[in-house]
Amino acid sequence: MKKLLRTALAAALLAGGLAVAAVPGDARAADDKTLTIAYNVNLPSWDPTVGLSAVNPTIQSIYKSVFDTYIDQNPDLSFKPGILTEWGWNADKTKVQMTVRDDAYWHDGSKVTPEDVVWSLQRAGNPDTGNPIQFVWGKIGNFQIDGNTITADVKEFEPTLFKWMAFLTGFVLPKAYYEKVGAEGFEKAPIGSGPYMVEEFQPNGFVRLKRFDKYWGPKPDFETVVFKFVPDATSRVAEVESGAADITLEIPYEQFDRLKEKDGLEGVSTPVSDIGMIFLNDVGPMEDPNVRKAAALAINKKAIVDRLLRGYGVPIDTLQAPEYAAFDASTKVPYDPEKAKELLAASGYSKDNPVKFTIQTTRGFKPKDYEMIQAIVGMWRNVGIEADIEVYEIAKHYELRAQDTLAPAAFYNWGNAIGDPATSTGFAMFGPSPHSTWDTDDLDAMIGPLWGETDEAKRIDGYKAVDKYIAENAYVIPLLQYVQPIIHRDGITVTPHVANFVLPQNVKLDM
Repeated sequence: MKKLLRTALAAALLAGGLAVAAVPGDARAADDKTLTIAYNVNLPSWDPTVGLSAVNPTIQSIYKSVFDTYIDQNPDLSFKPGILTEWGWNADKTKVQMTVRDDAYWHDGSKVTPEDVVWSLQRAGNPDTGNPIQFVWGKIGNFQIDGNTITADVKEFEPTLFKWMAFLTGFVLPKAYYEKVGAEGFEKAPIGSGPYMVEEFQPNGFVRLKRFDKYWGPKPDFETVVFKFVPDATSRVAEVESGAADITLEIPYEQFDRLKEKDGLEGVSTPVSDIGMIFLNDVGPMEDPNVRKAAALAINKKAIVDRLLRGYGVPIDTLQAPEYAAFDASTKVPYDPEKAKELLAASGYSKDNPVKFTIQTTRGFKPKDYEMIQAIVGMWRNVGIEADIEVYEIAKHYELRAQDTLAPAAFYNWGNAIGDPATSTGFAMFGPSPHSTWDTDDLDAMIGPLWGETDEAKRIDGYKAVDKYIAENAYVIPLLQYVQPIIHRDGITVTPHVANFVLPQNVKLDM
């Protein structure tokens, strides 16, 4: 009866104009062999190590289903073996040593070898390949292989090297296969060593994965996984409510609260490592410190979380979430609209003569992203800031950011699955970083020495000082730490992952 009701609801939704992404054959929900996920973004590329898509945290769930990282993470962000079973530095941190597992296989049946690992690391560290974080991987070299053990020289100490091996671009690819088929061939027929292999892929539509029986890790419960690309949040709600999908994520919180109470559906949520922030570009009005500081002081973050997000969020004042290594609760940016007015008045602005600029934002990529910016624009208007809203897709944000042509203000979701300050404040705010939009010598002089700092306590304290300086000068506007809403059908268990992943290999059938 439940299945019939869901089928009827799906038909009604379609008739009402809420399109459900088409997938072939029996790739539907409520099937103990198939898991269907209504996903919030498209997959632009199958190369998880080079190109702009490789550093997009929002598509890592798909990559992690097909490819293995050097080092893996548990749902609480603690590290565990991946393709590497052991790793570390020598005593004076001039060399690294890694042990490659001997029970991993590529999807074509060939064995994963230390040569694959070395080739993947060299490719990631080659500036000609287009890896946006090449400067991390390029800091080790002169690789030596002895059985399953790899050693390499440290050309420049990188304190987060092994953390990166579980994060963006930290994937192992098949050397022989890639060299045989080339980049174009790999896009058409990608293979990895992960729990699932690609069976069918339609850009802007879906990807269907099949369980890989020679996977070295635990056997996933589902034989088939379908990621349906559904960027529109309303359509994702329709997908899971109609039974066309087993799981969806990043839906409006009022819909989350409604759906989790419905018969046949369940909801799980947890604070994740994602931060909602407003990049400020050092152009035009943002070159005026009074404008920047006023823009930050005029935002009532608590009201946004309580009223728009129904309490599903944690207001923050730096680019460090409470779970991050350099979080410092003493650095605060208060809500003070009267002070904001004073600062603007000092630069000749007022409600009658407002400062004007554009703010860019996604719409539906994160819960209430557009509505949050609407609310912020209203708060700004009350103090003497007139901001025009420009909507863009997340892929456009990456393109503009890489070109350093973002608007003076641009809303973004910053993911930092490893919780290190270098991968939040460091990469977001260091001028030479490809992810930064703020480029000033004062900040670069503070962050620069921290990249190679070997004293970990000194490094963390240094980033705390950087965050305080950024807050005092309003070089970026952090808003909140997100709480990820996940709705799923009953009969399965979904364990929330603090890194914001929805990993099909971790979804279990209830017994």
